[in-house]
Amino acid sequence: MLQEEKDILILAIESSCDETAAAVVRNGREILSNVIASQIDLHTLYGGVVPEIASRKHIEKINQVIDQAVRQAGVALREVDAIAVTYGPGLVGALLVGVSAAKALAFALDKPLVGVHHIEGHICANYLQYPELEPPFMSLVVSGGHSHLVIVRDYGEYEVIGRTRDDAAGEAFDKVARAIGLGYPGGPKIDKLVAKEGNPDAIVFPRASVGGSVYDFSFSGLKSAVLNYLNECKMKGIEVNRADVAASFQKAVTDVLVAHGIQGARDYGFHKLALAGGVASNTALRRAMREACEKEGIEFYYPAPVLCTDNAAMIGSAGYYEYRKGVRSGWDLNAVPNLKLGER
Repeated sequence: MLQEEKDILILAIESSCDETAAAVVRNGREILSNVIASQIDLHTLYGGVVPEIASRKHIEKINQVIDQAVRQAGVALREVDAIAVTYGPGLVGALLVGVSAAKALAFALDKPLVGVHHIEGHICANYLQYPELEPPFMSLVVSGGHSHLVIVRDYGEYEVIGRTRDDAAGEAFDKVARAIGLGYPGGPKIDKLVAKEGNPDAIVFPRASVGGSVYDFSFSGLKSAVLNYLNECKMKGIEVNRADVAASFQKAVTDVLVAHGIQGARDYGFHKLALAGGVASNTALRRAMREACEKEGIEFYYPAPVLCTDNAAMIGSAGYYEYRKGVRSGWDLNAVPNLKLGER
């Protein structure tokens, strides 16, 4: 781990989707504050995130969450060493709110500005949960917009060896949840329904593989299989057991994610595997991955649920390591909605 000469305080801002968040993180590992203003209730009315509404709500909340984060941390703005902010990937309008706020703060306070990749933030959430965790290790990043299998070679050094070819796992959860009448957000609602009832072996849904790309993911076919099953039941007048559909779908997703993660760690010789992203809070995925890692002798890491979903503390951790490497962003920092991991 990098050695400190003095404590480094990072004020971090996250606004890539529908959470307006700010946090103060010390030395990349200690959360002094982590404030999140969620918009879930608002977007539930529309069955998903509406980008224009999300952007407007970020504008309303951004100054409030920053002020609250600083006060909860018990520090003064002038005491922070740098301002870190998510600049991609994400919704362009939402990102711009956070980037604009961060640039204004950095300019007014004469502090360094550090742009952070959102997926890097998710990976770094594990450092906040496990202060002893250090690279190298394998990370499985599973969120609403991304399904990545990533080699974490060092702080800020990543190699993506697997990615989704179509729907991300979280996106598939949302679409299936909507199809069976659970609404938005799909992942937590399916997880809750399956936890109460539901037979994961009731329906055999496909586990897709991508020819020539052993670590890549594809969930579009699985989503279509679920929709076809529902349509067939409707045409035949068969009553649908929503819990069984949800459980069987979740098992199909989990089986693929666990198989890819374990194979990647085994093939590349890693004995540490870390989950990251919103879907990393799924209880079935955590349980299945833990059992698989125990069989393989792999150390398993996963953040607390509040650190799996979008938050600013994870951006503060990632920003700290970028700051220590000398990364500085200029006043021309812009939102990059399709930013690839490892790009700047």
